[in-house]
Amino acid sequence: MHQHKRNSQWTQQLVFVGPALIFFALIIVVPFLLGLYYSFTDWNGVSGEVAWVGLDNYKQILTNDTVFRDSFWFTAKFTVLGVIFTNVLGFALAYFLTKKLKSRNFLRTVFFMPNVIGGLLLGFIWQFIFVKGFAAIGDVTGISFFNLPWLGTENTAFWAIVIVFVWQTAGYLMVIYISSLNNVPKDILEAAEIDGASRGQVLRSIIIPLIMPAATVCLFLAISWSFKMFDLNLSLTKGGPFGSTESVAMNIYNEAFSKNRYGLGTAKAIIFFIIVAVITTLQVRLTKSKEVEA
Repeated sequence: MHQHKRNSQWTQQLVFVGPALIFFALIIVVPFLLGLYYSFTDWNGVSGEVAWVGLDNYKQILTNDTVFRDSFWFTAKFTVLGVIFTNVLGFALAYFLTKKLKSRNFLRTVFFMPNVIGGLLLGFIWQFIFVKGFAAIGDVTGISFFNLPWLGTENTAFWAIVIVFVWQTAGYLMVIYISSLNNVPKDILEAAEIDGASRGQVLRSIIIPLIMPAATVCLFLAISWSFKMFDLNLSLTKGGPFGSTESVAMNIYNEAFSKNRYGLGTAKAIIFFIIVAVITTLQVRLTKSKEVEA
């Protein structure tokens, strides 16, 4: 009887979890292991001949590849700013849209909308805004901010990508922060108000510590999105001018599919994966330790 019960449990698990496990293995695990293998070869992505080169690809990337180093530095700077601005804006929007505003549901939809539009399409829309729209506003108002060569110089192109990224992703984090703010116990807030705590004190000492679980999730999402940013990069600047705004994801793409050095490209992807995994693990541990029970 006991054996029969155990068998039926195994059958249930296989039926429910099995298909998901098979798809996960086919779509994630197998390509990852193949990529790991190809990173030790000089395969060009097309030919049937695959020569084993050991750690040569990794040595070349870590010692000689200044372009990869530059793209990594660009991505690191972009990630720091992207994560800070996206979370600050996402939380600020959530904080104001959990107040008793008549139009709050409409505004929530408006701020979430950019996340629904694909990154490539969004990039092309903003390319038009930066090149044509800003120039037109600049001509009318004479404000120098709008007349900047937004996609033409290294500095302004960097900020252009940051602006579009924050605009696109803040709405998604806003939704997470809203659900977390709605779960903050009202009696604690009322008690603080009665005790004469100011809005700033309530925010700093009660609300922020209680929404740390949401901050853990939002920081994790923002870090991984920023590091892997590719579509906005491709549609806004294509890595220009002169490769100054090339993200790591784009550098890997160019290496593997434009230069047909698939082995080298996958080696870069593995290095990138390890770095992102380490950073996100540290971030989750750090913010988890700051979480408190309500």
